[in-house]
Amino acid sequence: MAALNTRRIMATVLLALAPGAVALMWYFGFAYLPRLALAVALGLTLEAAALALQARPLRPTLTDGSTPVTCVLLVLALPPNTSLWVLATAVMAAVGLGKHLYGGLGSNPFNPAAVGYAVALVSFPAALATWPVPTDGITSATPLTSFFHRGGQTVSEVWSRDLGFGSLGGHGWEWINATFALGGVVLIARRIAAWRVPAALLGTLGLLAALFYAEGGSASLGSPLFHWFTGATLLAALFFATDPVTHPATARGQILFGCIIGAVTFVVRSFGSYPDGLVFGILLANAATPFLDRQLATARG
Repeated sequence: MAALNTRRIMATVLLALAPGAVALMWYFGFAYLPRLALAVALGLTLEAAALALQARPLRPTLTDGSTPVTCVLLVLALPPNTSLWVLATAVMAAVGLGKHLYGGLGSNPFNPAAVGYAVALVSFPAALATWPVPTDGITSATPLTSFFHRGGQTVSEVWSRDLGFGSLGGHGWEWINATFALGGVVLIARRIAAWRVPAALLGTLGLLAALFYAEGGSASLGSPLFHWFTGATLLAALFFATDPVTHPATARGQILFGCIIGAVTFVVRSFGSYPDGLVFGILLANAATPFLDRQLATARG
C-alpha cells in the first residue's frame, strides 16, 4: 500500500511538472526530450545497481517513481544545451549520493535533485551560466547574471537595452515560472506539498528584494517580481523545496525552513559569484531540518 501511494504521489508530481516542461520546450526547443529519456534511463539503471549492491529487491523501489521525478527535475532545472556528460554527472550524484548513500527514499537528509544540481553547478559553473535566448536562439548569460553585472545601469535601462528581459523578469521566464506555479498549486491543493515552505521562501525573497530595490536605480538589487519570475525560482520553491522527506514536519519549522532558503537565495544572487543561490539555500535548509524539528518539538513540550 505504501509503494502504491508513493507511485500515485510521484505520478501526480510528474503531471504537475508537465505545464512547466511544455513552456520550457516552447521557448527553448525540444532538446529537453532526449535529455529526459537519457536522464530517466540512467537514473533507473543506477537505482537498480545500487539496490543490487545492497542486496535489496528491485521492487517496489525501482517502480515507485521517485527516481524518474528526481531526473525530470534535474533536466528541467539545467540549461537545454547542457552537455550530456554534465547531465550524467548530475544524475549520478543525485541517485548515487543524494539518495542511496543514505539508504534510499525516506532516509536521505538532502533533496537528491538538489544534490545533483549542486554537484553540476560547482563542477561545471560555466556550463550552467548560459542559456539560449528565446528571441534569437543564441547562447547568452542568464537574465540573473546579466542584471547583476549591468554596471551602472538603472533597472529601466537594463529592461530597454537587453532583449533577454521581458515584462517581469527574463523573457519567457515569466510564463515558465507561472506554469510551474500552476503545477505547484495542484500539489498544494492535493496536500502533497506543504504550502508554508514556498510561502515563506517567496515571502522572504520578496521582502529582501523590496528592501534593497532602491527605487530601481543603479544600486537596485532587483524587484520582488524580478526575483520571483526569473530563473527557476518557482520550480525550486514548489517542487525542490517541498520534498516532504527533507523539510521539517512542523508548521513553524516549515516556515523557518522556507525563510532560510529565501534569505540564502537573495544573498547569493546579489553578492555571490554563482548565478543563483536557490540550490545552496535548499541544501543548507535540508541540513538544518533535524535541528528545527528537534528544537521546535522541545519548545512545544
